[in-house]
Amino acid sequence: MDNPTPGHGTPRPKGTIRASAAAVFVALALATVGCTADIIVRGNAVDQEKLTQIQPGVQDRGTVRELLGSPTNVATFDNETWYYITQKDQTVAFSKARPLWREVVAISFNGAGRVTKVKKYSLADGRKIKPVDRKTPTPGQEFGLIQQLIGNLGRFEQTGGADGL
Repeated sequence: MDNPTPGHGTPRPKGTIRASAAAVFVALALATVGCTADIIVRGNAVDQEKLTQIQPGVQDRGTVRELLGSPTNVATFDNETWYYITQKDQTVAFSKARPLWREVVAISFNGAGRVTKVKKYSLADGRKIKPVDRKTPTPGQEFGLIQQLIGNLGRFEQTGGADGL
């Protein structure tokens, strides 16, 4: 056997080994970079210095809006409490975001629009809730796919001619 088949018994060139090692290194580096944590900050971060300027009985809604900006949320039922919410989350690759830090500033107003109370809440003040799995019943019958297909047979209306009659 004077001509051995390439790949069987012949040594690989050193450049091929280096290229393979480089490819493996690049793949590992990309996998490692893809698994690093992302930090995401959301919400309306309140300037703590401006927050200390807000005193109950002194400021009104307009002054609070000038100092802190528009609230993140307003109380649903009475519109007398403004919420400024900021949260910092961490995500790794495709995992669910995990909250690292949260601050909620609640500013309550009286009927005249003056500040009555300023409260701060943190992540530790939050409570986990379990959503209710119940479903609201709807009247009527539930049809399966076959029943819907068969039920529509013969229900097609014939449209009129060219003049729409």
